[in-house]
Amino acid sequence: MAVEELQSIIKRCQILEEQDFKEDDFGLFQLAGQRCIDEGHIDQLLEIIQNEKNKVIIKNMAWNLVGPVVRCLLWNNKEDDKRKYFLMLDLLIKLCNPKELLLGLLELIEEPSGKQISQIILLLLQPLQTVIQKLHNNKAYSVGLALSTIWSQLSLLPVPYSKEQIQTDNYGLCQCCKALIEFTKPFVEEVIDDKENSLENEKLKDELLKFCFKSLKCPLLTAQFLEQSEEAGNDPFRCFASEIIAFLSAIGYPFPKMIFNHGRKKRTWDYLEFEEEEDKQLADSMASLAYLVFVQGISIDQLPMVLSPSYLLQFNMGHIEVFLQRTEESVFSKGLDLLENGLLRIEDNSLLHQYLEIKSFLTVPQDLVKVMTLCPVETLRKKSLAMLQLYINKLDSQGKYTLFRIMASLNLLRYLVIKDNENDNQTGLWTELGKIENNFLKPLHTGLNMSKAHYEAEIKNSQENSQEVQKSKDLCSITVGGEEIPNMPPEMQLKVLHSALFTFDLIGSVLARVEELIEIKKSTSEENTGIK
Repeated sequence: MAVEELQSIIKRCQILEEQDFKEDDFGLFQLAGQRCIDEGHIDQLLEIIQNEKNKVIIKNMAWNLVGPVVRCLLWNNKEDDKRKYFLMLDLLIKLCNPKELLLGLLELIEEPSGKQISQIILLLLQPLQTVIQKLHNNKAYSVGLALSTIWSQLSLLPVPYSKEQIQTDNYGLCQCCKALIEFTKPFVEEVIDDKENSLENEKLKDELLKFCFKSLKCPLLTAQFLEQSEEAGNDPFRCFASEIIAFLSAIGYPFPKMIFNHGRKKRTWDYLEFEEEEDKQLADSMASLAYLVFVQGISIDQLPMVLSPSYLLQFNMGHIEVFLQRTEESVFSKGLDLLENGLLRIEDNSLLHQYLEIKSFLTVPQDLVKVMTLCPVETLRKKSLAMLQLYINKLDSQGKYTLFRIMASLNLLRYLVIKDNENDNQTGLWTELGKIENNFLKPLHTGLNMSKAHYEAEIKNSQENSQEVQKSKDLCSITVGGEEIPNMPPEMQLKVLHSALFTFDLIGSVLARVEELIEIKKSTSEENTGIK
């Protein structure tokens, strides 16, 4: 019955021109075709699809049958039936309108959840690639839409953590990463082969760049890698990372060019302008890239050999900060590894104290203290402590003094307040708390406020005089605390002053947290006393 109904619809449409097909015809064709599939009339349906007389009708109407065919492929375990469904899918991909197919395939990819996500992606990547290659207009948009849809679905899958999980690959993420590389390769080659750098080619390059950035964040930011002593080819995430970095170089963004210019106000590479909500994603992606290169050693031979260890550490500190501020153990552990990699290149007592004027060189020790005190994993707490000790060992004497002057005292106090309750008072902290508040915390508040006001005034004066200074091109000097800062350009002076303000704000935030913890512990102790 279903076959006769479908043949009746086709017979009526055969006498019509393509532009005369009605919306009802599309709906009736889809219903009749799906009934043929449901009732198992596969051979008859294949015959109808392959009939040359039906070519125009199949091109315009049959794309709606892709969904039912794909569902049969996923759920039908009979090998003979599956062979016929694969043949039908290939014919539909070959004969139907590629624009309609593209949207239909992407809708199918968006539908599933859980383990079905990888099943549908692995099934449809090859047909999707074929469809996009048939599109000649707006190919870049189609590639971008496809990659974005696939990535959004893959980002829902859990990233395997252990070697056993990677090998088992229960959710199929590792298989999908491998297949996604094969899906993307032809479009990368298309960018390479276009010597004219057409506008469409630039758009395609941008879409591929966006995909690489997303891949660096998910799954590579959280992905764990097998030991490098093991065979590299057995690690799917290492293979995926290597291909992504190779793609970047192939489309004109070699990683040394990218990572050494990330964060500068004037970049020598023009990546596409990300929306504000994507700024964090870019920071995560660049941190992931730095880890892959420096810790995992992927494509590290592309780095210039003349770069000094201190320069490499300075470059990586911002990325280390990104890692350590994440809460996932698999992520901030990479920050510890990247920090260790940078510090081990530097001789003891050789890291100049001037580096502490850079924000990340102050925040990273703070993040290490947080990991030491708050991380539930003992091995990571111990490694964080070891990294803080190693970091201090690398600083010159003035750097050690600067780092310990106030921050170490505040962090020690914060640690003691967290670990020692007032009723226990194992450290004697609560006995001496009054003296600590009067002789340390309150004077520190006053000093911070005075210092901030002084530096803010200096910044305001510098900014007001900046136009005159720019006209004269003279170097200027500022006196702070009775000592004259060495002559330097106004821009550098402002940078130093802002860095000092940031340090005061950092100290102020830790001070506020210590006082907050003291009040919490006091109130908790009073409540417990009242209960007793």
